[in-house]
Amino acid sequence: MASLLRGLIISLALPGLLQASDWPQWRGPERNAQSDEVLASKDWTADPPKHLWTVEGFGEGYASVAVVGGVLYTLGDVDGGQSVIAASAEDGKILWKQPLTETRPEHKYEGSRCTPSVDGDRLYVVSSDGAISCLKSATGEIVWQRKFSEWNGRMMSGWGFSESPLVDGDRVLCTPGGDDAMVVCLDKMTGKDIWACKASIEGSAGKDGAGYSSIMISNAVGVKQYVQLVGRGLIGIRAEDGKQLWSYNRVANGVANISTPIIDGNLVFASTSYKTGAALVELKKDGDGVVAEEKYFLEGQVFNNHHGGMILLDGDIYAGHQQNEGFPTCVNLLTGEIVWGGKLRGAGKGSAAVLFIDGHLIFRYQDGTVALIEAVPTGYNLKGSFAPDYQKGASWSHPVIVNGKLYLREQDKLMCYQVGK
Repeated sequence: MASLLRGLIISLALPGLLQASDWPQWRGPERNAQSDEVLASKDWTADPPKHLWTVEGFGEGYASVAVVGGVLYTLGDVDGGQSVIAASAEDGKILWKQPLTETRPEHKYEGSRCTPSVDGDRLYVVSSDGAISCLKSATGEIVWQRKFSEWNGRMMSGWGFSESPLVDGDRVLCTPGGDDAMVVCLDKMTGKDIWACKASIEGSAGKDGAGYSSIMISNAVGVKQYVQLVGRGLIGIRAEDGKQLWSYNRVANGVANISTPIIDGNLVFASTSYKTGAALVELKKDGDGVVAEEKYFLEGQVFNNHHGGMILLDGDIYAGHQQNEGFPTCVNLLTGEIVWGGKLRGAGKGSAAVLFIDGHLIFRYQDGTVALIEAVPTGYNLKGSFAPDYQKGASWSHPVIVNGKLYLREQDKLMCYQVGK
């Protein structure tokens, strides 16, 4: 009876259509880490965000959160396994937990990674042991599951499967990393195969298998395609049939390719750390195919983004530069020029997860520090920072803002701050 009541409550909260301020998946509605909300204060030194609450029960992990219809979804290692967890976005009260695995996935830096992708009355997740699951968003009931071992899936290194699946129309896509199934496209209602992409990437950089990135959609040169950063670099896959269109190897490293690529028309910008760098490629028609032409490559000491993500605004990229440093940096997309930053020490320490809102950037540093920085190419302008109510280990979970509330996941705990109007 209790589970039925919970399901009824969540069903009433979920109209099936996204509300304007919802954050239904990894990095938001467009996967670009940009919020259209308005800040209550643009001076966090004089008027810092108000701490509303801190709750626990979210398990071990680094997964960020999705928020739809007043319900927050994430993953965590709890009760001996990895589970999807739903909670009230208003007060953090746990609504349901659904185990996905019978034991805790074993890999370096144990815990969850994936941000759920919420699509109406269903949600989709990738557990870090390598499986995609479809659940009912109201109750957590599992609809279907597919293990990546079905496609001989593998990671490029040993930190666990980390991507957030992409829902596109009647499809859901994920990256098992198999030789004959680098990326797979499934019927989102049944989990049945639509196609599998066999990747062939020229070059010796990187390692075979899936990377830690998530898929983006591009319509470059009039061809709908899925762009992914895998173990051997960037690939473009024709949406219609799963055929690989192009690849770019130079940006790959042999440890971990992580940050989600940036798509801008016919351009793709990607960056990896571990002494590698960043690159801009332009996609061009080549007969019936597509080729990726390198426009420039930035060596690692010039710019590299570890795993905090990058944001494109008005032709400039804002991100944390350098592995485990998170130096605030602005890079011009078309030229690769460092507009400002580079080796500028920010308010916190360690890699920084970034989010855009109302003309500003929120940097959440690895040491927990949360900073507000003006998003302008004229120079670095820190508008204040604060230490969170709770911090443990590495604060790698990406920040999310919905209905004026800033959500910060920190392992088993979830913090909420009022930042918007």
